[in-house]
Amino acid sequence: MGLEISIIDLGIIFAYFAAVFAIAIWSTRRGAVRETSAGYFLAGRNIGWVVVGTSLFASNIGSEHLVGLAGTGADSGVAVGQFEILASLILLILGWVFVPFYLKSGVYTMPEFLERRYSKGARAYLSWISIIAYVLTKISVTIYAGGVVFSAMGMDFWTGALLVVIATGIYTVFGGLRAVVFTEFMQTFVLIGGSVVVTAIGLWQIGGWGALYDSVGSSFFNMWQPASHPDFPWTGILFGAPILGVWYWCTDQYIVQRVLSAKNIDNARRGTILGGFLKVLPLFIFVVPGMIAFALAKSGKLVLEQSDQALPALIGSLLPTGLKGFVLAGLLAALMSSLSAVFNSCSTLITWDIYKKFRPDSSERRLVMVGQIATVVLVIFGLLWIPFMKNISGQLYKYLQSVQAYISPPIAAVFLLGIFMKRLNARGAMASLLVGFFLGMVRLLAELNKEHLGGLLHTYATVNFLHFAVFLFVVCSAVLIVVSLLSAPPSEAQIAGLTYSTATKTDSDPAWRRKDVILSIILAIVVGLVWIYFRG
Repeated sequence: MGLEISIIDLGIIFAYFAAVFAIAIWSTRRGAVRETSAGYFLAGRNIGWVVVGTSLFASNIGSEHLVGLAGTGADSGVAVGQFEILASLILLILGWVFVPFYLKSGVYTMPEFLERRYSKGARAYLSWISIIAYVLTKISVTIYAGGVVFSAMGMDFWTGALLVVIATGIYTVFGGLRAVVFTEFMQTFVLIGGSVVVTAIGLWQIGGWGALYDSVGSSFFNMWQPASHPDFPWTGILFGAPILGVWYWCTDQYIVQRVLSAKNIDNARRGTILGGFLKVLPLFIFVVPGMIAFALAKSGKLVLEQSDQALPALIGSLLPTGLKGFVLAGLLAALMSSLSAVFNSCSTLITWDIYKKFRPDSSERRLVMVGQIATVVLVIFGLLWIPFMKNISGQLYKYLQSVQAYISPPIAAVFLLGIFMKRLNARGAMASLLVGFFLGMVRLLAELNKEHLGGLLHTYATVNFLHFAVFLFVVCSAVLIVVSLLSAPPSEAQIAGLTYSTATKTDSDPAWRRKDVILSIILAIVVGLVWIYFRG
């Protein structure tokens, strides 16, 4: 649905683009970000906790994320918010469990950490799996979402997609991670501000929180769905979603690169806590607007042809001139922050885990140049991919996205168990990764052909993906442990400082640590209160 955009709204959007480039230029002039690999890929390892936390949030929230959460909220209520709320707790796991190992090891990438703990084979597997997944899912979906946002503004789809890719690529290529995280810091406020405006005006139109509850019914306010629910069973939420969450928030380069750039362990940990607090917000400012759209459509105040139009419908129908431009700038902020994050993370993997393995003696300037070239190639690939985007069905997109859900449990297993059990070795890790990949791909192929399957194969193809994640994690964990116990133990170099039993004391300020313990408890209480309130 097209939105009527005024000159004032376009001016606000232009001002947003100007602000993004101004911040990117300012951030890259502070320090020699393009002279060393640490400066370019990890922002000189000198980022404070506020920027780390906002960057974690902004890189996670994309335009398709906003549209999808609002659409699902309009269709089924708050249950989809479980993934956002769980992320708050999993970010605490990142900060308290994983961060000390990552920072003390001094790694640039997650595959590099796997090599130190297990083997070169484990590193190569994760590197290639991550790069392929980023290109096929994150880059393509985000670019497509950019074209859709601009289409809603009355601009040609292709022109909008080109503008987003080129604009994001420019500051990512020249500024590296420092430009990315500082622009994400600004984009967080634009993103949250625009979403709060939509939510507040929507609630005012519907008559308040109580009126919304009365209109949509108690089922829409229930986060705890029965175990038989096709999308959000409580059993899958409690046992399956955390597995996918540990992979995404604690082991994926796309996210973890932000904590690797922190000044020290204290700033990294507190950044994850801030990110955890911010992840409580999407339930209220992304999912609830979808419920508001459903309520307004139900009362005849809004036309909602399909659930995914919930957010565009609210923007077009409720917002006055000026605010509309501000909210659309928020959508663009979500889009560009996600795209810049994936460009930078993918170029880091290409440079550090592939190029440097073949050219180990490369100079710092050469590594930076390769990273910039890799980003340019990714931008070009994104542009070449645009013409094919509209020819890909929404169903295939769903399958492409589900690939990540099917490959993540074995990765989560080798990381999580690897830091707790020093007896686990490279043979166990590779066996677990390969078995998990095989079972995941069989599930994907079976799902594509589920209409022609029967019996056990049909069950395998159709079981809820969260329940499947539990099954896959258990199998991969068993393979990891059994194969490791049946083969030689790892060398001292593979476990020294990389497991809890061999780790040395972290260099953490006791005063910071005490405050972080208190903040973490408060965050856990907030999550508990949300769960209690939205129990139907």
